[in-house]
Parts: sequence; structure tokens; C-alpha cells
Amino acid sequence: MIITYRNPLQSEQTIDVHFDIDKNEFTDRWKQQLKTLLQDKYHLEKNYCFMGFVENNPRDVNFLCNEINQAIFQINRFNTYNKWQMAGLEPYHIDDHFDCDTVMWSNEHPVGKAIDGDESPTLGLRLKHDVMNRLHRYFEDLQGEAWGLSAYYKIADYNTKYAIRQLNDLCHELESYVLSLRKSVVEPQWQRPSQIMTWLQAPRQNLESKDFEMFKQNKFDRQIGGVYLHWAQIGKTHIEVFRDEDGADIDDAVCSTINALKYYTGEFDIEWGKDVTEATAPWHAQEQQDFFSWLEKNGFDSKDPTLALGYIKIGNCDLQKSFGTNDQYKIWSTLAEHLDVYKIQIDDVESTFDYVWSQPNYKQKQIEIMMPGYNHSSKND
Repeated sequence: MIITYRNPLQSEQTIDVHFDIDKNEFTDRWKQQLKTLLQDKYHLEKNYCFMGFVENNPRDVNFLCNEINQAIFQINRFNTYNKWQMAGLEPYHIDDHFDCDTVMWSNEHPVGKAIDGDESPTLGLRLKHDVMNRLHRYFEDLQGEAWGLSAYYKIADYNTKYAIRQLNDLCHELESYVLSLRKSVVEPQWQRPSQIMTWLQAPRQNLESKDFEMFKQNKFDRQIGGVYLHWAQIGKTHIEVFRDEDGADIDDAVCSTINALKYYTGEFDIEWGKDVTEATAPWHAQEQQDFFSWLEKNGFDSKDPTLALGYIKIGNCDLQKSFGTNDQYKIWSTLAEHLDVYKIQIDDVESTFDYVWSQPNYKQKQIEIMMPGYNHSSKND
């Protein structure tokens, strides 16, 4: 597979990045799904693609907070129409306003590593997790789950449906950016740039029982240039809840938000951060041990493959062929100048994506593409 990246401001400036896809029965099925996305010209989500890139990234904290506030404004405006209330629902108004001070501690506080596990003496540039959890909860309330959409979402108009979805995307993008921003100061080598390759209304297939064993093979290991199956449904994963709750016991309300992956699409994620594997990072191995103990304590069978605990590995980037180096800093610097996906080729199938998220009509274009899905979700079936 070859992905052509380009400079979004200088379209003639491009690079080709080469990926070797693993050869097995699952990746054969995955490739067919990706080819469908390319052949049928599905819309690549360029506004939700590059995560945790700090250098040269115009989608910074200020930009993302402004986008969140615009989404909240749209949701609150729809609430004033009383359509939710006339359908017997409680009013849903979001009182939050997001800015740099809301979502993260400023660098006026000490910036550094935790001291004996205590983060409070070094709050500078740390994400305020309670605020982000609250933001994600708004999304969960208003959207529901892929197999059980919220009544709020079904009744919402096109612009409000779009705004609800943006709460989720922007929440995760902001979390990734702030994490890398802080790491760029404290531990530059541990910045976590990554890439999420999602298409609007990508067809979903049910994972087969044998597919779940692949989660157990790779578990939560990530390698620079690694290609992993995208998590193609809404809701929090077990390990996200474990991290958000700092390993504390969870109640039924929190349990209800946890989802094990049920589907796969031709979508994928690319890890551009430094390797984090059990073999090379002792702290990562310890976290996995603590995580699996936490699962058992909270009533989950950690040996159950259908919990989808981990990432299915799809392939790897040929770093030398693509960048002429394995140096992560040089790779990040090159990618930072090419934060736009222009073309994807796999086997004999290719597709170009000659648009960028900053175009004035981009939001309306996305809404128009999603209208059939919006109309379907509005049916009372």
C-alpha cells in the first residue's frame, strides 16, 4: 500500500509512504473493504486524521476549542426549538465553554514528570481529564451507541447531528494534541503522533469469531509505522475506562459505556510514535498486568477474546524506503510538512482525495454526504 501525502498549502509538494500489509485471511478481507472505500469514492475524513502532531499543525488547542464551542452552540440552539421536549425528552443544554484554561493546566504551573506517582506538583500542560470526560459524556448522551442511537440524535436536524458527532471527534483530537504538546516539553521522544484513516459511512462487517484471537496476539503493543485496525464504533474501550478512572473500581453506569469491538471496516490507524511494546517498555508491561487484574476485579473475563482487548495488527510502514531513515524525529518533521492525504493505492486500486478540511464548504459537503444516514437514523424503527 502506498499513501501519497502532500503539503496542504503547497499541493505540488508530496511524498510517497510505503506500507507492507501482513498476509493472512483477515487482512485479505480487510483489503477488500478498503478497496471498496477507494473504488466507490467514499469521503475520507480529513478533519479527523492527524492526531498528536504539534509541529506546524494549525489544528491546535485554540482551534479545537473553538470548534467544540461551535458544536455546543448548535446543540443548544436546537434545544431552544423544543423538538426534543415535544417528543417527551428532557431539555439538553450544555453550559460548558472550552478554552485553553478549561482543558489543560497552563505552563505557569511546574511542567515535569509525576513525583512518586503524584502528578499534582507538576500540573503544567497536563490535560484536565474530568473536563474531557464530561465533554465525551455529552456525546454519549446525545448520540447513544451504534446499535442503539439516542432519541436525542434521532430527532436532531442535520446540523445538530453533525455537531453531536463533532463532540466525539474533537474530544479525541484535543486529548491527543495536549498529550503530545506536554510530551514535547517533558519527554520529546514520547510524543504520540498518529493517523486515523476513517471514511464517512464506511460499510461495516461483523467480526468473525476467529478474528478475535488476533487481539490476543498483538494485545496493546504499538510500533512506529504500525498499521492497526480502526475501532469502527462509538463508545469507550475497556482500557480507556481503566485509564480514565485511574484503575478505580467502576459502577454500573460506567460499565454501560464500555464497548467491545463488534465490527471491522477498511479503515485503519497508523502509529507514528515511538515503539510501546511489552518487550521494550517495562512500564507498559506493568500497565497491562494491572489492567488485566482490574478487569477481573470488575467482573470481566480477561481471557475472553470477544472483549477485543488490544489492536489487530494490519502491517508496517517501510520507514527506510519511505523516509530514508528510522529516526522518529526526522520522520515526524517530514510528516509535519505533509499533513494531508492526497492519494491511496493498494494492489491495482487507487483513489485521490483532492480536497482539504480548511475549505469553506467542507462542513456542508460532509453533511450532504451523511444525509442518507441521517435520514435513516431519524426513522422510528
